[in-house]
Amino acid sequence: MKRHIAYLLAIGCLLGLVACQGESESSKVFVTTKDGKFYRGDKEYKFIGTNFWYGAVLASEGQGGDRERLAKELDLMQEVGISNVRVLVGGEGPDTVASHVLPVLQPEPGVYNDTILKGLDYLIAELEKREMTAVLFLNNSWEWSGGYGAYLEWAGCGPVPDWSDWTIAQAYHCQFVKNDSAKAMAERHVRHIVSRTNTVTGEPYSESPAIMAWELANEPRAFARDSVTKACFAEWVEAQAKLIKSLDSNHLVTTGSEGLEGCEEDAELFRQVHAFPEIDYVCIHIWPYNWHWLGPASGPLTNGLAKNGETSVVDSVAFAAKKTRAYMDRCYEAVKDLNKPMVLEEFGYPRDGYLIEPGSPTIGRDCYYAYCFGLLSEGKLQGCLFWAWGGYAEPKHVRWQRWDDYVGDPAQEEQGLNAVFARDSSTLKVIKMIASDL
Repeated sequence: MKRHIAYLLAIGCLLGLVACQGESESSKVFVTTKDGKFYRGDKEYKFIGTNFWYGAVLASEGQGGDRERLAKELDLMQEVGISNVRVLVGGEGPDTVASHVLPVLQPEPGVYNDTILKGLDYLIAELEKREMTAVLFLNNSWEWSGGYGAYLEWAGCGPVPDWSDWTIAQAYHCQFVKNDSAKAMAERHVRHIVSRTNTVTGEPYSESPAIMAWELANEPRAFARDSVTKACFAEWVEAQAKLIKSLDSNHLVTTGSEGLEGCEEDAELFRQVHAFPEIDYVCIHIWPYNWHWLGPASGPLTNGLAKNGETSVVDSVAFAAKKTRAYMDRCYEAVKDLNKPMVLEEFGYPRDGYLIEPGSPTIGRDCYYAYCFGLLSEGKLQGCLFWAWGGYAEPKHVRWQRWDDYVGDPAQEEQGLNAVFARDSSTLKVIKMIASDL
């Protein structure tokens, strides 16, 4: 009799353990899409986020790492209502290029800096604790993290040209989507990352509720207007998306596209790369400064408001807002029949007077941010992520130098021009006010 009782108790404990495991698995809530909206569980998920590309480096224990600062940054983000961060998985190529992200994750094809990988693990674990989500981008069409250029150089296409000559740079980078060797190396990288098991949580990345989406690249482009390159670009997007979905069916996949601007102003190409079933939502980026909607540093405006090129950052807000709405509407019209969520996942606005110091005036930025965040209430956008989070950083130089604090502006840009620091109290108030109404 005692033996039977012990047996029944053991069976009961085993069933209880299985039930607990089942409950644990089912309690994981991933972000999904339905009818043009995001959901976490059965609750609609509309969000304000930020670009925090250096998150994995900051979370590491090597050079550039600062886990104490990371905790402060994530806590402040939560405090002001930021629930989503967009993070670079890691940089590629040699660590000798001044404008590149450091430390590099993949200095040679298939060779990895384990310190940065463990930093990414730690970051994901910290996001899980706070019930925050992340979009992780796996490549970059621009040189500041290696990306296309690194893979092309490894494939034997010669040294990467700088962007001082736009024509030469585009001609080089447009080779990526047509170069089988470069694409194969990038594919192996995707397999390595998406299939990874987190050393902090002990669970595969595919099981992490903190990962909202995998993103093919930061601002992927064809970099050419001919039909052959465009077709290769679309084929690459489809192949990469299918690969990621085959490795991880729990998480969303998106392109990282700038929208029409990133598709050579070809609305059909923009629609095509977001129409694939494996692409779950649409991305657009908007850059008033880079796209010459501001004055005077961007050059005189052409809307009749500028007087001798003297229009200020503050005075340019109305025109920038008008152009922003027009661009968003054009992108939306191209993809609305897909019935997928659309996210403005990058937008930036300089400080007043093009200053870069933390705490310097941001009247123009605050107005522009309020306008962009306000678009969330109109239904065309389901998420807004500003560029970029500077937080508690203390920039030391106009351009980033090795082991300066990371501020969100890439190394080749003025450190602080687009960054939002902890001292930018008025901007943080705008973010918090809008986020509280979502």
